[in-house]
Amino acid sequence: MKDYTYYPGCSAEASSKPYDVSARNVARAVGVQLIELQDWNCCGATTYMSVEEKRAMALSARNLALAEKEDRDLVTICNGCYCVLTKTHECMTAGGDLERQLAGALQAADLEYRGTVKVRHLLDVLVNDIGEDEIRSKVKKELKGLKIAPYYGCQLSRPKGRFGDPEFPTELDDLLSWLGAEPVWYPLKAKCCGGMLMTVQPGVCEEMVYKLLSAAIDSGAECLATLCPLCQMNLEAYQEKISRKFGRRFELPIFYFTQIIGLALGLDDSELLIGDNLISSGSIAARY
Repeated sequence: MKDYTYYPGCSAEASSKPYDVSARNVARAVGVQLIELQDWNCCGATTYMSVEEKRAMALSARNLALAEKEDRDLVTICNGCYCVLTKTHECMTAGGDLERQLAGALQAADLEYRGTVKVRHLLDVLVNDIGEDEIRSKVKKELKGLKIAPYYGCQLSRPKGRFGDPEFPTELDDLLSWLGAEPVWYPLKAKCCGGMLMTVQPGVCEEMVYKLLSAAIDSGAECLATLCPLCQMNLEAYQEKISRKFGRRFELPIFYFTQIIGLALGLDDSELLIGDNLISSGSIAARY
């Protein structure tokens, strides 16, 4: 087993529980031990980061300081958490006034961060640490014939291309192909879903999601696999509303990528919680 410190993030505790459950079980099945970070707190989220950058980074800095004590890579399943934690790490190792202020905030809590933590997304771990041969060897039910739109979202490979090509990443495509599935040509794979804009400017965000769903359908996808809890929420929960607004019917299953992997590994629904998804994917689950 390869050990990693695991940062679930807030959404994994509630709205994205199936992501957390499926991630833990898939990781275990491929020889990855996710050891949850004790006493972790909210990462500060991208919306808070845009309003109160210093306070948001102080929240993330605390998580980094706690993780540093464990001396393992810090793994998350949320693109937003990944982006904020990585941005905070870079700030805390770059020098300058903000770094000194954040160090002072940590010191007030009897903590310090020396800048040694490597922040990773679970996709990165599965593709680059576990690898193709090991994952293929664990597949019990090849997902032959299943056409999937691989959706990365806008925060995993940006900014600075820390992981994957900033405009057209391919790591999820590769992983899906190792499972026997068919990743479709999806030109909007790294476009934004609107994120929290859905709560303040729904009209703008609904059009963004409409374009993402339309592109997936037009590419022949039977379902979409995503890496981010907020992306999954926007793409799944608003399909009925968007169908009415734009006059095109959408009933596209939106999977967390770990649920797709779990199907191929032969895990059951109690380990993947596919039945908890809002849009029925029973026909797909039944095939595999």
